[in-house]
Amino acid sequence: MDIWDKDGRSRMMAKIKSTNTKPEIKLRKFLFAEGFRYRINLEKLPGKPDIVLSKYKTVIFVHGCFWHKHEGCRRSHVPKSNEQYWISKISGNVKRDKINMKELEDIGWNVFIAWECEINNKNKFENIKNKILNFLRKNIKSINA
Repeated sequence: MDIWDKDGRSRMMAKIKSTNTKPEIKLRKFLFAEGFRYRINLEKLPGKPDIVLSKYKTVIFVHGCFWHKHEGCRRSHVPKSNEQYWISKISGNVKRDKINMKELEDIGWNVFIAWECEINNKNKFENIKNKILNFLRKNIKSINA
């Protein structure tokens, strides 16, 4: 059972931002400090990626664990109230993510997914920073080849 009534839950969920979230900003600050320049939420690309590094033909999506069903994450769960709605909503998000990733890859873009929990956890953030740098270095080599 939900601790909020339907109107309270609706008001709370309506306050959740879809752009310029804390994890996105933290990741963007890291990339900028490393010398990478990027655009954000580029509408002309499928899925309107959170971070677009055009020079490296790379996009980064910062996915919320709840909204995009991060398997194995404690934040990725289906609320008990209005369960069918949430199952439909979240599975629709996952399906749309797969379609957008395929479309981006089909037009030659490299896609990296960073999860909210990886960015918010200090130890995991060090790991995800290294993964992103390695991913970008690999793409730099393939562009220059």
